[in-house]
Amino acid sequence: MTYHLPAGTAAAGPCTVDITPESAGWGHARLRVLDLPPGGRYAFDTGDSEWIVLPLAGGCTVAVTDDFGENSFELAGRRDVFSGVSDFAYAPRDARTALTSADGGRFALTGARCSRRLPTRYGPASEVPVELRGTGSCSRQVNNFGAAEVFGCDKLIAVEVITPGGNWSSFPPHKHDEHRPGEESELEEIYYFEFAAHGSTPGLGYQRVSPSGRGRGTDVLAEVRDGDVVLIPDGWHGPSMAVPGHHMYYLNVMAGPETERAWLIRDHPDHAWVRDTWPGRPVDPRLPLYTAPAGP
Repeated sequence: MTYHLPAGTAAAGPCTVDITPESAGWGHARLRVLDLPPGGRYAFDTGDSEWIVLPLAGGCTVAVTDDFGENSFELAGRRDVFSGVSDFAYAPRDARTALTSADGGRFALTGARCSRRLPTRYGPASEVPVELRGTGSCSRQVNNFGAAEVFGCDKLIAVEVITPGGNWSSFPPHKHDEHRPGEESELEEIYYFEFAAHGSTPGLGYQRVSPSGRGRGTDVLAEVRDGDVVLIPDGWHGPSMAVPGHHMYYLNVMAGPETERAWLIRDHPDHAWVRDTWPGRPVDPRLPLYTAPAGP
């Protein structure tokens, strides 16, 4: 099994990324990334999965039709992932969903197999909590649009992380591959990467996953670039390293078999002490890159 998928290697049809439970060899988490040209349209059946449609660059209209009728949402989106928080739309399982974009753009469809069919909903950008996590060179920004405690889903958990150039995130290394009630959740995870360029020079970073003694013994040390994906079925993951001069963005998509939808992690015992040094120390002054816009 290959866990680092360079840009283009996970493409299918109109999607530049199409990660399914079957292709990943697991049970729940899935991701599509779609580039739409001006006036473009993409329609799909949600099937046995719930989905959040998240603009990465540009805006779109999302129409969802199910047994309860049709709902349509205008997503304002954003210029790119380094310029602002985006609004989003939730599409439940067993529905027909269509995206259209007058000006074109790039859109992430984060998904998870689920049992319950929840209502179709719109998520305003103004209600996305922007969290600053870590200190110093471990500082990063987390846009918690689909976090377990923020937005209601059956199985899906999804967040965005921005790591300033030269910083490490996903550190201390942590895992969530074991059911330990109240301490650790069993969650599959997808990382999707984008980078801020410096002039005409594209960005890059590095991703580490080390075996935890569980599951497949996943072991990855990868140079990652725009559009790359890393699959994490198990293992200690982190650090995610942004090279100096280039901010790193990654979209995390998580889901698993747990009855309770929760993000409970265990830090690597060799590095857990790092988290204890954070209280009272300053966050990287480059953060936040932006905050959520004011509500209406």
